[in-house]
Amino acid sequence: MSEIRSSSPAAPPLLCLNARRRSGRKIGGPKGDSMVSDTSLQLWDRLFEEGYRADVLVHTTTGIISAHASVLGMASPVMKKMLKQSKNRGRRKSISICGVPHDAVRVFLRLLYSSRYEEEEMNQYAMHLLVLFHAFGIPSLKNLCIQKLEKGLLTLENVVDVFQLAQLCDAPRLCLLCNRVIVDNFPAVSTTEGWKVMKQSNPILETELLESVAEADSRKKERMKKMEERKIYLQLHEAMEALVHICRDGCRTIGPHDKQLKQSVAPCSFPACRGLESLIRHFAACKKRVSGGCTHCKRMWQLFELHSRLCGENSNGCKVPLCGHFKEKAAHEESKKKKDVVRWKLLVSKVLEARTLCSSPPRL
Repeated sequence: MSEIRSSSPAAPPLLCLNARRRSGRKIGGPKGDSMVSDTSLQLWDRLFEEGYRADVLVHTTTGIISAHASVLGMASPVMKKMLKQSKNRGRRKSISICGVPHDAVRVFLRLLYSSRYEEEEMNQYAMHLLVLFHAFGIPSLKNLCIQKLEKGLLTLENVVDVFQLAQLCDAPRLCLLCNRVIVDNFPAVSTTEGWKVMKQSNPILETELLESVAEADSRKKERMKKMEERKIYLQLHEAMEALVHICRDGCRTIGPHDKQLKQSVAPCSFPACRGLESLIRHFAACKKRVSGGCTHCKRMWQLFELHSRLCGENSNGCKVPLCGHFKEKAAHEESKKKKDVVRWKLLVSKVLEARTLCSSPPRL
């Protein structure tokens, strides 16, 4: 048998406890202080277990449990009303709690007496207890069941059932958590027995969940698309850095004519440098580049033009070839308000954004 917990929510009002308590802890209240000890809690457990002078018979689906009207009535306004309306059987009143297992009702009643439970029983009956505490208007213990479900008892097998119960029991945070679990694990959840039963009994809810899955899938695709776009812009940013590096400082076997290159075996710190070296060599040797050239040459022209639109130096100070030429071209296009200007401005803003994201510290 698992260890009995004594740190769960409120002991019954009869003990003047209305918050979580640990044994031996002094509790301040509007009418003074109270000391709750293990002995007191055990006394209330004994009162429930032995049914001393019990005046209520609680009928379950498969049995009867003795209880005390004063405890039940003070713990739950719903039970107080039921007890007033119940018929006496001899000297005892009689109420019924059906639709849940007998042992679940027993755990429910014990919590009303001493606010204590056994871990195995809570794990087994948390869903039933959620319904009972909601139905009988006991929010503190209802929240206990919600916390237990949120922090370990929610599984792919029961998530659909818990989701439906959370909707019925007005537990919005638990609803949201279940919805996320279903959406994130839909292939596995859709094969469970709970999903199959829900599909037959509640087709409207099935439609809503399928829409949530479709929306989540659409958002995921959109995120992936943006990530791919950002990756491209980041590569362009790296290519711009490598281009300035090659044209200003030189790298391994390529660089400005006034620089003495050292063919070092150490790897270059610019990731795009090696690929850009090959592209520049091709551009320098290609015979078609004057008339528009091949695909590789066109790409090189585009890199030169992108650099010119990102470059903050004056035309004479920049070492990258054709930088001044493309700056003059951009100024001429700006005066004519060509559509290409808008496209280039958009591309420049995206590359700058990628550079900012790359240089900013990661979020913890």
